[in-house]
Amino acid sequence: MNKKIAVPVDNHMILDGHFGHCKFFAVFEIRENTILSEEKIVPPPHEPGLLPKWLAEKGVSDVLAGGMGNRAIQIFNQHKVNVFVGAPKMDAKQLAEGFLNNSIQFTANYCDH
Repeated sequence: MNKKIAVPVDNHMILDGHFGHCKFFAVFEIRENTILSEEKIVPPPHEPGLLPKWLAEKGVSDVLAGGMGNRAIQIFNQHKVNVFVGAPKMDAKQLAEGFLNNSIQFTANYCDH
């Protein structure tokens, strides 16, 4: 099964805890649970509701995030994108690999808007 995983990241490719204000997204192309490629992309300027649609248009199937507002989660769901919040703050590639092999624990969403 093919997937495209997006992770909001900082300059050092570490998970950015606040999805809507991240500087970059690490986007991983996945085939049969193996990372085929990795890309660092710059999101458009923050505007409520924009990022979920933008990532969905880029073919993202899954988003791994620390915190995310409920509206963003709803918009992702409308675009058939899976959202996993409460991710630990770590290197994006290690996070994606941990997600793929089920070794990462996702906790509660710590964004309350």
